[in-house]
Amino acid sequence: MSISGFLVVNKPPGYTSHQVVAAARKILAQRQIGHTGTLDPMATGVLVLAIGAATKLISFLDEGKKIYRARLVLGLTTDTQDLSGQVISAKTETQITGAKLADALTYFTGEQEQTPPMYSAIKVKGEPLYKLARAGKEIDRAKRKITIYCLQVDEPLLPVYGFKEGPALCIECSRGTYIRTLCHELGAYLGCGGCMGDLVRLASGPFRLQEACSLQELAQAVTEQKLAELLISPVDALQHLPMLSLSETQAEKVRHGGKLLAMEFGPPPARENDQTPPLGRGVSGDGRLVAILKYQAGSTAYWQPIRVLA
Repeated sequence: MSISGFLVVNKPPGYTSHQVVAAARKILAQRQIGHTGTLDPMATGVLVLAIGAATKLISFLDEGKKIYRARLVLGLTTDTQDLSGQVISAKTETQITGAKLADALTYFTGEQEQTPPMYSAIKVKGEPLYKLARAGKEIDRAKRKITIYCLQVDEPLLPVYGFKEGPALCIECSRGTYIRTLCHELGAYLGCGGCMGDLVRLASGPFRLQEACSLQELAQAVTEQKLAELLISPVDALQHLPMLSLSETQAEKVRHGGKLLAMEFGPPPARENDQTPPLGRGVSGDGRLVAILKYQAGSTAYWQPIRVLA
């Protein structure tokens, strides 16, 4: 049975993202499965899997924004910037007022630069940083521009937080943000040190935890032949792209790499900037995604297929 689409899995704690993919491959008896963005082993929550032909569409997804719920632990710093690491410092006398913490959250909201942690999967000269970190090595890492769109407590703010205490935070941020590092930097800013406790990814772009299934629920759906109820179609997963309804003749032309005159589809789509030609979903009469097309402006504007599926 050929399966194609996206699946939102609620990643269990202790699993690497690759282990979740391996489990899904076994449950679905399908090799062509990949994830769209990793989660740390200790983290839980939204892990999006692309299945079958949908793996060709990962780069077209709109997962630029992420939402997390994380526990801030004050007074403690570790080498991994979370509770799984070796303790570097412990300030048992920590006393941080709720008002001071609220000011810090405001300070860290907005555009900023962040240095990725050594314990990360980022590769330098082909070597993942975490392997260097495990070998006791630390190297310079280039800072990355990130944006924290929203940073606030996700529970009533206490008057004072002591050693190993801290609130749950709700963080809406850009892709590539390390929440561990954010917690570490918050602690440094407050003068007591800090790290991350538990972490849950609540959303990755349009994919939400509410629609996620566990690996056990996935296996049960396969047994009960209800897998279709869990799958998100490529057409739905790419709703941020304008839809081009293709006739049977147009769909067949696109399948063979043929371009379509833009005048057949009405006014040209809005462009975010002159450097990025708009993309569109070419959808057949039966509701299937045929291809991703790129709009090419000019005296004779046209849509050119750049990724053909069916």
